[in-house]
Amino acid sequence: QVHLVESGGGLVQAGDSLRLSCVVLGPTFTNYAMGWFRQAPGKEREFVAALSRSGSTTSYADSVKGRFTISRDNAKNTVYLQMSRLKFEDTAAYYCAAVAALGDYYGRAFGLENEYRYWGQGTQVTVSS
Repeated sequence: QVHLVESGGGLVQAGDSLRLSCVVLGPTFTNYAMGWFRQAPGKEREFVAALSRSGSTTSYADSVKGRFTISRDNAKNTVYLQMSRLKFEDTAAYYCAAVAALGDYYGRAFGLENEYRYWGQGTQVTVSS
C-alpha cells in the first residue's frame, strides 16, 4: 500500500515563495513517477508539474513554467514543489500523485490526472493579493 502525505501549504502574499513536500510512505519510492495537481474552489483539478521516475524529465503547466520547480529526493522518499513569485491565481488545494513507471516508462513524466494511481489528501495554498 502506498500513502502520500503533503505538507508545506499556507497563507502567503503575492510574490512570495513556498515549498511543498510530499512524502511517499510505502515500498520502493524510486519506482514511481510523481506529479503535482491543484484544484481551486469551483474549478476542476488541473495539472501543475510532473517528474519522471528517473528524475531527468520534467513537465510543467504553462501557467507555472519558470516559477515552479519539481524535484525529488530519493533518500527521503520525498517530492518537492518549489513555488516562487506566487500569484493570487495560484490559490488552490495542491495534490501530490504517484504512478509506478516501470520498463519503458522510466524516463516519462506523466501529465494526465487519470495516469496517476495514488493521491495525497492535499495541502492548501492561499495567496493574498
